Amino acid sequence: MRPVVVAPVPVTGGLSGQAFLDTVERRSFDFFWKVSDSTTGLTPDRALSPTFSSVAAIGFALTAYPIGASRGYITRGAAAKRVLTTLKYLWTAPQGPADTGTIGYKGFFYHFLDMKHGRRFVPSELSTIDTALLLVGALFAGEYFDSSTSDESAIRAYADSLYRRVDWRWAQNFPPLLTMGWTPDSGFFPYDWRGYNEGIVLYVLALGSPTHAISADAWPEYQRTYRWGTFYGQSYLQYPPLFVHQYSHVWIDFRDITDAYMRAHGSDYFENSRRATYAQRAYAIADSLGYTGYGPDEWGFTSCDGPASTVLVLNGKTRRFRTYADRGVSSARSLDDGTISPSAAGGSVAFAPEIAIPTLVAMRKKYGDNVFSTYGFVDAFNRTFVAPVPVEEGRVDPAQGWFASDYLGIDEGPIVAMIENYRSGLIWKTMRKSPYIIRGLRRAGFSGGWLDQAGPVPEPPRLPPQPPPPPPIAEHELIP
Repeated sequence: MRPVVVAPVPVTGGLSGQAFLDTVERRSFDFFWKVSDSTTGLTPDRALSPTFSSVAAIGFALTAYPIGASRGYITRGAAAKRVLTTLKYLWTAPQGPADTGTIGYKGFFYHFLDMKHGRRFVPSELSTIDTALLLVGALFAGEYFDSSTSDESAIRAYADSLYRRVDWRWAQNFPPLLTMGWTPDSGFFPYDWRGYNEGIVLYVLALGSPTHAISADAWPEYQRTYRWGTFYGQSYLQYPPLFVHQYSHVWIDFRDITDAYMRAHGSDYFENSRRATYAQRAYAIADSLGYTGYGPDEWGFTSCDGPASTVLVLNGKTRRFRTYADRGVSSARSLDDGTISPSAAGGSVAFAPEIAIPTLVAMRKKYGDNVFSTYGFVDAFNRTFVAPVPVEEGRVDPAQGWFASDYLGIDEGPIVAMIENYRSGLIWKTMRKSPYIIRGLRRAGFSGGWLDQAGPVPEPPRLPPQPPPPPPIAEHELIP
């Protein structure tokens, strides 16, 4: 049963409607199109600051390019060439157990890659979740580019090869769960992916693999530490940062499909994310900690940049501020220092457009170029932080507070993707055709809605295999 929520807020002020959404979506798309390396496909973790590449950001880029083609921002041919360049680079870059000179191991990729030579950015880990976000972006591109042209045929083959190469079973240090990471010098992390988090898409991919699928008992074990609770009038599966309620939903349409856990709670994961979005807004309206600016059109708490790691006394109150942090609010725990990330509302447009869109409109109207510029919304802002002290990133406006200068790929991605899912359902409709996603969901016990209508899904045939990647090379042999 869906909970009672506050009345929808109308979008007003001359920035509403499709034109506003198109502006936001186009600028977030431009982040991926303009800052990614056109010769390798590597996408930087952030811009405008120089940085390494994030493989999760590459997954969002691979998702954004078809969106750009469908919207007419770029041609389909240009999008296909960029996708093919990216996938081919990822496939041919060397993998192996060495601590340098490789891009990954066992089909997994390192969390961060050097933008210059495309190899492991030491000391980053071989990341299972970031690999999953990369792969699901590749699979979406493979489903979208469905014509018989040489480029689009190659896209499907490379995406298929990359996915089939991943040895999910190797990453089960403590079966049946999947490890969070691995490094050449220390081995597997002592932590596994369990409990409600962004790992849903990771398990769907691992369960759906035609080559190295994990056992179905991984899903109930992953769920064993779920925490259902009530927070600001909403009862839902708890997790503080809002990005967790968004990431898996970028590619998987959870509307009206349920697993055993959600059936028992009379809900589904889409509804769960909608409730989390409403709860965050209600938290901001209450503003129990007295931060500046919070209200019905100023909310959104998720992992993001922050002004500084410091303690200040402002208006008679002692406040502890942070730089990048795992911000969020829930009944389980909360971390709130007055910092709001527009990506929290932007990535929730598909769940609750009636409150998310007016929030984005209001942010742009109130703060102008401070919050909305080259690539759309900057990563975060903090109205309370007005002290003239050094900040790690961004700038302080004495009247309006701190504003980030950077745009993060993993935050830009949900904005462009979930606005498109709201407007056309492009990613959801495309991925509902993926035999790998269908198989993974069914092995996790999901049923209902479009998943039942998909009918029997035969084992997908292997597409023409791509040439094997070369062996690892020494660091000194890398092209400068």
